[in-house]
Amino acid sequence: MNPTLPELITQALAGSARALGRLITHVENSDTAAQTAVQALHTHTGRAHIIGITGPPGSGKSSLVTELAKELRRQEPTRSLAIIAVDPSSPFTGGALLGDRVRMQELTADRGIFMRSMASRGSLGGLARATAAVAKILDAVGYERILIETVGAGQSEVDIAQQAHTTLVIEAPGMGDDVQSIKAGILEIADILVVNKSDKPGAQATLKALENMLHLGPVGGTRHHGRITTTAAPHADEGVWQTAVLPTSALDGTGIPELAQAIANHYAHLHATGQWQARERQRCQHELEQLLWQAFRAQFAQRVAAGVRDDILSAVAAREMDPYTAVEKLLRLSVSMSNEQ
Repeated sequence: MNPTLPELITQALAGSARALGRLITHVENSDTAAQTAVQALHTHTGRAHIIGITGPPGSGKSSLVTELAKELRRQEPTRSLAIIAVDPSSPFTGGALLGDRVRMQELTADRGIFMRSMASRGSLGGLARATAAVAKILDAVGYERILIETVGAGQSEVDIAQQAHTTLVIEAPGMGDDVQSIKAGILEIADILVVNKSDKPGAQATLKALENMLHLGPVGGTRHHGRITTTAAPHADEGVWQTAVLPTSALDGTGIPELAQAIANHYAHLHATGQWQARERQRCQHELEQLLWQAFRAQFAQRVAAGVRDDILSAVAAREMDPYTAVEKLLRLSVSMSNEQ
């Protein structure tokens, strides 16, 4: 007999890796299961350091995550670590196409690492719809660091910063991504900029380009001050984090210890300056807004018949009604139906 969802939650909290895996599967496949799990586990969360890892396809994110995970565990073997690798979805099955865990097999021998590959299933921003709920579960059961590797869809990736305490943006030499980075707001979300594949030609030019963009780009006044450092240290006078630009090579391990230390430095900085609480509040605000929007869409679809919505859409498309008037009408219909219920 299969265990119920509450039983899986209890078993996962007690340390069962099997129950944890089955619980995550339920959450991936069902919004109701995600709601049940989060409601049961929310009070157990708030301790994990969530690290978002994003960047364009081909920048070597998965290889870098593998090496980074090994280094984080080497530096602090008592701290457990989980990896959520978000893959592109198969348009036919909704399942993960790449299977990042295949590329991370060497980590399976470490009992202090939990890995899960998730399909994005068409979600914007390169994140699976259930990623936030899964991260909460991993936090609740005691994983102290959670790495979230995104699909790598380029300019739609900025929302990783809404879920992470520390955001790594991965670039690679010769990808021609300089201008795109500014347009996408990538520099604004990066706590640490990483030039991976630094053993390849053009790495120094890419490093210099990113440093120049941080100096000249519209970073100041956003998440951080935008100054450059290669040691990832907070500003001594202002207590403001300085974006690090670090070269790495997942192939030969160059820069991996420095990257792990930069992450540890940023974690310490967030706590020392009180920004940890501020980011937690921002993360909760983002989660509430997302859940509120999902709930509104579901209720709206129930209250206003599809035919009525289609008639109003047709009127807007035919220029018989402007979109603002259409929205006001739809909202009135939704409210009136709610009152009748």
